[in-house]
Amino acid sequence: MRPVEAIVDVCVRRPWHVLAVAALLTGLSLWVALTRFAINTDTASLISPSLPWRQAEIAFDRAFPQRTELIVVVVDGRTPEIAEEAAERLSEALRGDPGTFRNVDRPDGGPFFAKNGLIFLLEQELKATLDSISEQAGLLSILAADPTLRGLARTLGATLVGLRTGDITLEELAPRYEAFAEAIEAALAGKPARLSWQSLVSGHPPGPGDLRKIVLVRPVMDYGALQPGAAATDVLRRKAAELGLLPENGVTIRLTGPVPLADEEFATVAENMTLNIGLTLLAVGIILWLALRSPKLILAVLVTLFAGLIVTSALGLLAVGRLNLISVAFFVLFIGLGVDFGIQYAVRYRAERHNHGGLGFGLRAAGREVGFPLTLAALSLIAGFLSFLPTDFSGVSELGLIAGMGMAVAYLASFTLLPALIEVLRPGPERAPVETAWLAHVDHWIARHRPLVIGITAAVVLAGMPALLNLRFDSDPMNLRDPRVESVATFRDLASRPETSPTTLDILYPSLEAARADAVRIAALPEVQRVASLDSFVPPNQEEKLAMLRAAEPGLAAVLDPDAVPPPNPDETATALRQTAEALRKAAEGASAPGGPAASRLAASMDRLAAAPAEGQQAALKAVLTDFDRLVATLRTAFTAEKITHETLPREIVESWVAPDGKARLEVQPKHDLSDPAAAEAFVAAVRSIAPHASGAPVTIRESGATIVRAFTEAGLYSLVAITIILWIAMRRLWDVALAIGPLILAGILTLQTAQLVGLHLNFANIIALPLMFGVGVAFHIYYLIAWRQGVADVLASSLTRAIFFSALTTGIAFGSLWASSHPGTASMGELLAISLVFTLLAAFFVVPAFLGPPRKDRQLQAA
Repeated sequence: MRPVEAIVDVCVRRPWHVLAVAALLTGLSLWVALTRFAINTDTASLISPSLPWRQAEIAFDRAFPQRTELIVVVVDGRTPEIAEEAAERLSEALRGDPGTFRNVDRPDGGPFFAKNGLIFLLEQELKATLDSISEQAGLLSILAADPTLRGLARTLGATLVGLRTGDITLEELAPRYEAFAEAIEAALAGKPARLSWQSLVSGHPPGPGDLRKIVLVRPVMDYGALQPGAAATDVLRRKAAELGLLPENGVTIRLTGPVPLADEEFATVAENMTLNIGLTLLAVGIILWLALRSPKLILAVLVTLFAGLIVTSALGLLAVGRLNLISVAFFVLFIGLGVDFGIQYAVRYRAERHNHGGLGFGLRAAGREVGFPLTLAALSLIAGFLSFLPTDFSGVSELGLIAGMGMAVAYLASFTLLPALIEVLRPGPERAPVETAWLAHVDHWIARHRPLVIGITAAVVLAGMPALLNLRFDSDPMNLRDPRVESVATFRDLASRPETSPTTLDILYPSLEAARADAVRIAALPEVQRVASLDSFVPPNQEEKLAMLRAAEPGLAAVLDPDAVPPPNPDETATALRQTAEALRKAAEGASAPGGPAASRLAASMDRLAAAPAEGQQAALKAVLTDFDRLVATLRTAFTAEKITHETLPREIVESWVAPDGKARLEVQPKHDLSDPAAAEAFVAAVRSIAPHASGAPVTIRESGATIVRAFTEAGLYSLVAITIILWIAMRRLWDVALAIGPLILAGILTLQTAQLVGLHLNFANIIALPLMFGVGVAFHIYYLIAWRQGVADVLASSLTRAIFFSALTTGIAFGSLWASSHPGTASMGELLAISLVFTLLAAFFVVPAFLGPPRKDRQLQAA
């Protein structure tokens, strides 16, 4: 009696003992799975830390931990003042909750820049700014001394003096008049309104950089949760809402950075997961019904499947401690691949029972007939998955270990628990043949036209070679994410402009002095926009710039320190507003150049303001003066600037660039948009030619891509060698081994060709489909090859094909359901798996029989 048949015989004779042991193991495994289940969602842990680029990354993170695990808060305001105020208020609120937020940083704002911002300008820029402010000092001083609606009317009236003297034209004044009119009209209508004095004084509309502020937040992470930063993110959003930082108030808050990207990545993958799993299980149940036609057999297969899944879960958690974002996929793998053993055994049992009768005989005969091919297939699958263990792609290494153990569990359960369950459930006799007799005509047609089938296959492969040669690997992980998700859309928005691009490079040096030499060389590279270090916060030519500030300060005394005038009464306010409105109308009537409509609009607004009730006038005053007061306060602070040295820099700035042990960092900003792979490659290569230890997102993307591709290449080679050895030991003929593997390689080539033709590029997510389908395909081909060696004729008409077909459908449903995912990476994996499965089945059903020819026993009989 063969070993597998002997195992089945013991389990059939003592089914209740088997069920008791299985129940005990399953119950214990369920307890382990429930008490130890955890997922590590830290994507950095997916790559081996022993790689040189990972070591550089880890060393940088250790030196500057405040640069890791960040939430990047992008604050967009309707005006520059609104954006700055929102960023300030949010930063203060977050700093007040140290239990949730470990660090809050304003890289583009805060007290230091408020005081010293002007001396960071180039000398010519500073001169232009001071000249512009000085030219408008007379107008600003009127409102500074009389910050009322009367003062506003007098200020606007003073602009008409320049119009009469010819110092300015109405066309030049039009944008300012429009801004005043818009603010007054909105305030009187009860709408949020604020006049941007920064834009008025500068004389040009604000640019994107003026309207956007950045806050860097390092939250307290909970890696025991599926979304480690979700709690902190929720608190952040709630605080922003409590502060009124909402679109209706002119503020938009968006989150991106490593923490939101990782959390929303998991959320997208998990979206509709329960529904998808439910529909998948329903579809699997329907397929099992079509294959087995017996509720009791279906129940036995499903119980075996889920018992094996629970045991595998426990073994996996015991082996790796925590699952990762890739190894958690073993659930789908086990359902898709593990059910194959159960279907193969159950379908063979049906055939044997129909042909020979008797429940026990059918169970034992099924073990005898499928024992060898299923053992060979199981060993090949296990070898394929374990081939990932030596690679540097830790995420898939763990998946390979768990999936390999899972295949062993599924194999053992199919010859122990499954026959015991069938014996206990005692399904009825098989009255109809399992074989599909009409497929014998296809078998005969293939046998008669073998050269034609092989020729068509070769022609299709050759025709698709150009597509294979043009196959592209998409190395940008952002393309695997849903572009509609806020963190992804915001990341792409920031990356579209070099000055805000988060895809910078970081370089760690033993000291600031050591960093300075490379900083000059790197800054000279054509691919580099800017190099920042602690030295960047000590601007050059400070003595000259400070002298310019001191020289300009007396001319602004009336603005910075005005002599206040007594406030007006309501009649004085109304009179001043109407007088200015009349003067504006006269200016508009006599204007021959553009600008008259703006003056007329402002005149009408001031008339309405003069007639408005007190609350309306107060709202308009607030809309106009809120940011004027902010401008004056900002100017006062800016004129207190003092010489900056390394010793006088704020502690938080120093700690951001020089670690406590003296290590210093450089931050290198790209000149071009790194969403272009060629630009990213050139940028990384240029900087690393000077600083090979550079780290950061561009290096991570490039090196992780290379690591993953190398891991799959290595695993593919290891798998091929291991499976070849296993098949050779079992079959003792290299030609038979080639017949098992050759059509599988052919199916892989056709899969890649088709993927390119339909516009599906390989990426970090879907590349996992290739070894998965290699494992599935090699099992199918082994089944056929063993049947051929045993002399089975008309294999398509046999029960074997029925088992393979429905097993493939089950695998296709389990894997193909991923195609419906809202996550682009997961969906691309499902799409490639579906394409691969089609060609795997075509190769198994048509190409393999054509290559094999007549069964070997038939040929031996003919020779005799």
